[in-house]
Amino acid sequence: MSLFENSAFNSTLYEALYLQIEDTLGFAKDFFQSCVSSLPIENLPKSFVNFQDYTFYDDLAEVFFFNEFQCLLLKTFLLILLFTLLLIFISWRVYGNRISERFMKPATSATIAQLKESKKADAKFKLAGPGHRLSESSISTQSAVKKDVPVVKRSGLSEESKIAAEAALARLQQKTHNPSFNTSLAAIKAQVKRELENEEASNSNNVEVPLPKEKEEIEKDLTGNFAASGVYFKCPLISNDILPRDEWKRNIKTFLYEQLEEERGLTACLMIQSCNNNREKIDTCVETLCKYLENIVTYPEEEKYQKIRMSNRAFCDRVQPIEGAMELLLAAGFVQQKLENNGVEEDYLVFNKDNVPSVESLTTLIDALRSAEPIQLELDRNLQVLLPSQAAAKVQLPSSFYALSPEEIKREQQLRTEAIERSQMLRTKAMREKDELREMKKYKFAIIRIRFPDGILLQGTFSVYERFMEIQEFVQENLEHSGLPFVLNTPTGHKLILDEDANKTLIDLRLVPATVLNFAWHSSVIEEINKSPNKDMYLKPDVMVLVREV
Repeated sequence: MSLFENSAFNSTLYEALYLQIEDTLGFAKDFFQSCVSSLPIENLPKSFVNFQDYTFYDDLAEVFFFNEFQCLLLKTFLLILLFTLLLIFISWRVYGNRISERFMKPATSATIAQLKESKKADAKFKLAGPGHRLSESSISTQSAVKKDVPVVKRSGLSEESKIAAEAALARLQQKTHNPSFNTSLAAIKAQVKRELENEEASNSNNVEVPLPKEKEEIEKDLTGNFAASGVYFKCPLISNDILPRDEWKRNIKTFLYEQLEEERGLTACLMIQSCNNNREKIDTCVETLCKYLENIVTYPEEEKYQKIRMSNRAFCDRVQPIEGAMELLLAAGFVQQKLENNGVEEDYLVFNKDNVPSVESLTTLIDALRSAEPIQLELDRNLQVLLPSQAAAKVQLPSSFYALSPEEIKREQQLRTEAIERSQMLRTKAMREKDELREMKKYKFAIIRIRFPDGILLQGTFSVYERFMEIQEFVQENLEHSGLPFVLNTPTGHKLILDEDANKTLIDLRLVPATVLNFAWHSSVIEEINKSPNKDMYLKPDVMVLVREV
């Protein structure tokens, strides 16, 4: 006979289980009663907290023919249900506003993304020309417009300028049908056009301001020896221009100020993140502004939360110095007024609920403040194609590649000269690697050159914290045979393997501040390359037009 078929064993098992459930139920009942009694609710019926008054268990037992054990289970499940409802009630009282703010409000990020679309639509509308009625004649409208436009006579370019411009534009436009053409070509093309426009303007004004001969020669020598003219960035959210970081900062600030009239609150959030530099101060300002708005949402009738004294030390230190903070408070319904404080008039920011659709709409601004991110700039590769003689001459780095100022660089050079004797001392490998990493961290960007078997070098600019996979992709997108595998070797002969080194930074791979990697096809495709009619071509024709004549 099986143990579980023994009636004595079954009765003992049920009795033990019954006692265990009854003890658990008693503990849960006491805990639930203590929780309910601590709630600030005075109108609860006594039967709600006194479980001895419940008699419907007996009624249920009679209707459904429950035995004593099943009735005990019913009590347990009902108690668990009540306990769960109690936790939900407490959670809603504490976190209800945040839950509503998080899940019941429109997505702020989507609203922020609409800024650029509205900007484009507004630009198209303005460029569409003047409006006219259907009953008006189109001919008369066009003639009227033509009369209003003044005709400006411009003198033509010199013959030398025309020849140079035509040659440059012809080389750049001969492969414009290729969609994968590198963005640096667009930058060079824009530079050519700007130079032509500047020369045309100078010829029309007949004004010549030549530089002193000595200064011009010095600048030419300096820029001619640099491996790159500088570090350039692009920002697809604003425009397709390729500019230095400082110019982009000014353009982003101008763009955001233009958006204030359309969407003041969300634009102010972006201004706080994008127009200030100190990240710690930005975070402190955001938390302070959120606290101002949360106090109004939580205590809408409290007058003390609706006034901000502008001479307050916390306001002066945390909010006022941050660009965009005042714009956000004005968008949140605050108005600057003069109020008396201890008999002295002082400047205050006073909240006026008539300036906002509803007090609850401030939660949208709170969400926008916490979720907004700065407008990011993308590093332009500043692609160049160099002959071996050019690569040997262009070895210096401009000051924009350093994390230090020019004065600090000179001081570091002096310290390095003084440390030559110390460097000749016996040191461990760990000590040498530590000094090497410290030297590399002085740089923000690096020049990477890829030498092909035909001697041509492909050059690009990278951040020192970018990974090897970015170099791999940079080379891949400029190859004539872009889908075939290849390997890159360091000057010491070390082979960089994508599977192992893909996520390593340039600092980890010791490729900072500049290095030359040797290109070679992977052994698995050498036979296929040798059969190709373009086996001696490594770079795309669109990229080869960037080779500058010596």
